[in-house]
Amino acid sequence: MKGSAETYMMDSNKRFLFLICRFSLLLLNLEEYYFEQHTANHIINKDCKDERKFRGSLKICSKSIIFEPDDNVQPIIKIPLRDCSSIKAPEDNEANNPFTRVSIYFFTLYRASCLDKMGDQAAMITAILQSRLARTSFDKYRFQSISETLHMECKAEMVTPLVTNPGHVCVSDANLYFQPLNGYPKPVVQITLQNVRRIYKRRHGLMPLGLEVFCTENDLCSDIYLKFYSCQDRDEVYRLIAKYIENHIAEHTAESYVLQWQRGHISNYQYLLHLNNLADRSCNDLSQYPVFPWIIADYSSSVLDLTKPETFRDLSKPIGALNKERLDRLVKRYQEMPEPKFMYGSHYSSPGYVLFYLVRVAPEYMLCLQNGKFDHADRMFNSIAETWKNCLDGATDFKELIPEFYENDSSFLVNSLKLDLGKRQGGKMVEDVELPPWASGPDDFLQKCQEALESPYVSEHLHEWIDIIFGYKQKGSEAVAAHNVFHPLTYEGGVDLNSIMDPNEKVALLTQILEFGQTPKQLFTTPHPQRKIQKLKSLSRTSSHSTSIAESPVSPNEESFEDLTEESITLAWNNIAKLKLDTQCKIHKEAITGIAVTCNGSSVFTTSQGKRLKCFLFSKSMLMYLNWIWGKKLSIFFSFLQALSSCLILPGDTTVISSSWDNHIYFYSIAFGRQQDVLLGHDDAVSKICWRDGRLFSASWDSTVKVWHCVPGETLSNKKHHFELLAHLEHDVSVNTMDLNAANTILASGTKEGTISVWDVTTATVLHQLPHHSGTVFHAAFSPDSRHLLSTGEDCCFKVIDVQTGMLVSSVTTEEPQRCFKWDGNTILSGSQSGELLVWDLLGGKVTERIKGHTGAVMSMWMNEQCNSVITGGEDKQIMFWKLQY
Repeated sequence: MKGSAETYMMDSNKRFLFLICRFSLLLLNLEEYYFEQHTANHIINKDCKDERKFRGSLKICSKSIIFEPDDNVQPIIKIPLRDCSSIKAPEDNEANNPFTRVSIYFFTLYRASCLDKMGDQAAMITAILQSRLARTSFDKYRFQSISETLHMECKAEMVTPLVTNPGHVCVSDANLYFQPLNGYPKPVVQITLQNVRRIYKRRHGLMPLGLEVFCTENDLCSDIYLKFYSCQDRDEVYRLIAKYIENHIAEHTAESYVLQWQRGHISNYQYLLHLNNLADRSCNDLSQYPVFPWIIADYSSSVLDLTKPETFRDLSKPIGALNKERLDRLVKRYQEMPEPKFMYGSHYSSPGYVLFYLVRVAPEYMLCLQNGKFDHADRMFNSIAETWKNCLDGATDFKELIPEFYENDSSFLVNSLKLDLGKRQGGKMVEDVELPPWASGPDDFLQKCQEALESPYVSEHLHEWIDIIFGYKQKGSEAVAAHNVFHPLTYEGGVDLNSIMDPNEKVALLTQILEFGQTPKQLFTTPHPQRKIQKLKSLSRTSSHSTSIAESPVSPNEESFEDLTEESITLAWNNIAKLKLDTQCKIHKEAITGIAVTCNGSSVFTTSQGKRLKCFLFSKSMLMYLNWIWGKKLSIFFSFLQALSSCLILPGDTTVISSSWDNHIYFYSIAFGRQQDVLLGHDDAVSKICWRDGRLFSASWDSTVKVWHCVPGETLSNKKHHFELLAHLEHDVSVNTMDLNAANTILASGTKEGTISVWDVTTATVLHQLPHHSGTVFHAAFSPDSRHLLSTGEDCCFKVIDVQTGMLVSSVTTEEPQRCFKWDGNTILSGSQSGELLVWDLLGGKVTERIKGHTGAVMSMWMNEQCNSVITGGEDKQIMFWKLQY
């Protein structure tokens, strides 16, 4: 009410809420809206001698009215509308009376609050809200600049813990705005689009209507969380914001973080934070608050020993399965339970559990959730050890932790606000949280929790907990086997609210779901890969805590050859963008298909689609054709009937092998310049050959990969090679490429239809068959540590899979097909369809350098062991030699 209008209300059951703090949306009930405010006077003892008048602000809400006096000494008054016995307008009912202008709206809210059924109340209040939003719009005068262009405006609600605030969203070409309908807590919220770093689509209230925006890379809390009234509006706002994010990093998938985590580029904490974000967990939604695991199981020792496995909780089991006796009782009850069955009657994360941990720093949320009361003192968060013991033994307590346990702010463990949280049965007041003996204080406790989370033991086992919470053990038969079954309503898709016509049933279900807790969105449907544990070198030059001389395999003043080699390779890859063209030549009449170099680096062999295998000499300063003298005969190349697909040189630099489209594999003596042997092992073109430990691997368009044991014939005699077929790896379609891991035990093959197959060579069995590409796989190669496999195809994608689990851990879209590549696990040097050499930051998913090269597709690539020399062959018939120039 505006102006100086007096307000009085006849109320048989007035309720006064005395608060130290002033007005907050947390004074509202759950699912209640604050619509508008009017200046008003609260009159006590009207028309009496001791009449008193207090000026203030009258807040009109969907289920109550709240009067906030200007005098901070006076209490805030909250009157639930359904408790009013009557509401009367002033006798002066003139048209210019402020109360008259709002009376119809006000009485409509009063009628809605008096409805018996919650569903009917919710429906009527929603109709009132939508009507008010439809009659208002975003104030364009709130734009930061008059030159801004409006792209979109729609209705939405800003979400904060336990509260949603309706208003209008506006997206311009520079900013995202939210203007609350009630102007609270400020007239407009503005976010500069260029500052946005991450955006996530959210499931809010079981509906895909949420959008959360972050202007930081790793912070826990977002800058704004919006809930829209239609999925179309949400998706359009998402699209508009995504356009302004640098390198279009808006689209994040769980797999995009797996590789970064596995290779140690992000911490365990950061990885869990990203997974929570992707699984719809948000600090603004207490029913879906980020969930973190209990890590430490020892809360009684005076010293925390992170080298002992027994110090840690078993991460392969949910909390409810850690105590065998309790689990046995739960399993028995589960087996006797009618459908729908569930093993645990409460969840591991819910609003009550979150506020249980945070009550000392966010008491207003606990009071809001529990109708103005704290929990019983003995049920409060009193002790770390007691809480852990109750999670192990309690009949209904299965809660995990929250991220605050692994951060740097220990205030949630300290009663710095001097809250009266009650007195325990023993007479002790509830004050600070009691810490374990091994913690000298709250900060030290959090520091040790962080060290535990990042410890080698947890790094080796964290994937097991991820399988349970976010992964393939979350649902279905795997969840049953892992004793990880919760009430069906906690799972995404457990109920379709849109299919429920009864509004009362819908409200009841939604309330139950929001209060009980929700299982995160499932991110992985296959076993999660393990993290790579970095092994410490035997000698550290940068640390003062170096290995002792007795333990070190080298003296203090020298380094091992392996360390030097590894460092030189790392240095080369760190500078791979500095590749410079050294020289080039054109010796073929068709596209180059294969490159092989002798061990001493003196001779380079190349194959082409022009049916020629050619060799030339690489000198210090120039390239020239090798006028090769075999006996007294002068020759330059070997000629074949069909195009050649690849070539390799056997150890010792004595024999060169070439595969052909005529189904044959040819062996030529380098020393004597004549054909030694020929192997007809396939029914179609041989596409790729590899040689490892006396075994020849051949891939073919006849849909097979064959493994041969090869016994060389005597060079100076007429005896032929002896070939013994060891394995026959059958595919459904033509095989286009293959590679072997460093141990020669795992083979990867790529087909013309885009399937990647991973084989155990020792047993000739397929481990994974993955349809990752939508067209021909051009190239596939293992990482140096053999943990990952990278492939590229005509679908313009790089795909990285974890070899152990077969999980896709990274996918990068390219502008054009990349025909061949070399990589070190983090960085890729690829040859593109257009002829450029591209340097890729795989973890960032972007090109960091473009090097002009061929005029046609780069068809083949060779790199030396030191990774500082590269040879490429192109569709333009050119051979190019590249050198790193530091």
